[in-house]
Amino acid sequence: MEGKPGLRDRDVRGRARNARPRDALGRPLGYGETGVDPLPVDLVVPPVEALAWAQHLIESGRPFQAHEVLEAVWKVAPDGQRELWRGLAQFAVGLTHLARGNDVGAAALFRRSADHLVPYAAAPPHGVNAAGLSRWAAMLADEIERAAANDRSQMAAVGASVILAVSDGCVDPGVRDGRRAAFQEARVGCGLAAG
Repeated sequence: MEGKPGLRDRDVRGRARNARPRDALGRPLGYGETGVDPLPVDLVVPPVEALAWAQHLIESGRPFQAHEVLEAVWKVAPDGQRELWRGLAQFAVGLTHLARGNDVGAAALFRRSADHLVPYAAAPPHGVNAAGLSRWAAMLADEIERAAANDRSQMAAVGASVILAVSDGCVDPGVRDGRRAAFQEARVGCGLAAG
């Protein structure tokens, strides 16, 4: 695939693909600029690994790439889990919009995420804290809608610390800086501590 200004980039099958490099938030850069390494288009990753990888990407300030990882699982998930993965991917897109300064888009994606996650609250697959993350997404949407434009940077910092996956002993998503007393830090207790 070769990208040329004015022409549509296509892969070997003739499908439209954007060959332009992207920044950490998925925004296209100019041809020849250096962006972040793209994820493979045909990415296949097991669910538990996808959760850990997505969490790492979120913590690294790359929620757009986290969404791509979660979306890869969503595409191949069994019917009974597809909406869970859709909700997780939408949460990551919400973080992306928040980091880009698109508060309206962020709030809308967090609400959609919450709606998709809530049905999994009672019996979440793969240790995903669907109940806690659904509440957290709804709370973020509420706060974004109330926040003034100058609060956006604080919201992005809070949102980027969300914990996607949980295991034994973990109840709610956490916030690393402790600004939300209702949500405890869960990284170590969930086995997600950075290596």
